[in-house]
Amino acid sequence: MARFIIIRLLQVFVALIGISILIFVLVRASGDPTDLFRTSSSTEEDIARIRANLGLDKSVPEQYWIFVTDLAQGDLGESLVKRRPVTDMILERLPNTLSLAATSFFISMLLALFLGVLGATKRDTFLDNGVKFIAILGQALPGFWVAIMAILVFSVYWQIFPPYGHGTPAHYVLPVATMAFFLLPGMMRLVRSSMLDVLDSEYIKLARIKGLPERVVIWKHALRNALIAPLTAAGMVFAMLITGMVVTEQVFAWPGIGRLIIEALVSRDFPVVQGIILMVGAVVLLINLLVDILYAYVDPQIRYQQM
Repeated sequence: MARFIIIRLLQVFVALIGISILIFVLVRASGDPTDLFRTSSSTEEDIARIRANLGLDKSVPEQYWIFVTDLAQGDLGESLVKRRPVTDMILERLPNTLSLAATSFFISMLLALFLGVLGATKRDTFLDNGVKFIAILGQALPGFWVAIMAILVFSVYWQIFPPYGHGTPAHYVLPVATMAFFLLPGMMRLVRSSMLDVLDSEYIKLARIKGLPERVVIWKHALRNALIAPLTAAGMVFAMLITGMVVTEQVFAWPGIGRLIIEALVSRDFPVVQGIILMVGAVVLLINLLVDILYAYVDPQIRYQQM
């Protein structure tokens, strides 16, 4: 197990280096950031001085080396527009995104487990058809439309919840409900299909023949073995939630990472874009590592093979 974790950590490190190179090149290929500071009275000397101040007068390899050296010290650079450390800007917005993402994730996962198991155990009944209808509805409706309709109904017509902003528990209701509605269908269908495969297996039939209570058969034996595929998907879903909530954060004016990266892209603030994407890449890789480790505790066969 220790050897497996060490190998995966090395893979994570190599992947981060690859991500840093790719993002570094692509961001600089998107345009010249000195255009932000160019005015009608700017001279070539002014632009050259700005490029020197920003370190853009150096060669690309030199710029990348400076970037990596600063990154190793925890320095993601300084915003070209707001003249603030990128690390401070990310840390300022990250808790808002994480709180929204974590709440949406856990609510949607709990509902997906319950409804997926319900649909599998009540196969082809009206309960199963209801689960299928929810899945189809959730996948058919666009996320931005659901968010706008939620504001229209619950904020404009009924005036129950605030339509935008951040600060009180009431502000979480509509964004969390929108994200949970968006995440629920895919995970619910995955849990249902995995449970159907497991329920048809021989060891589940044997457990029932032994006279075990149905709740023990379903929630202890069947669900545990059906969690492999949903666990993989859940890890990726939570990782991508951090930046995948751009639309939700825009609609509800939520001060998170999603809005920050949109602002940075519009203003060509490449240090901020680099910092956010590197942070997201690190989170995705870390969650994948944690999911791989969790496999060993969900499936004993995987643990035996890795040891």
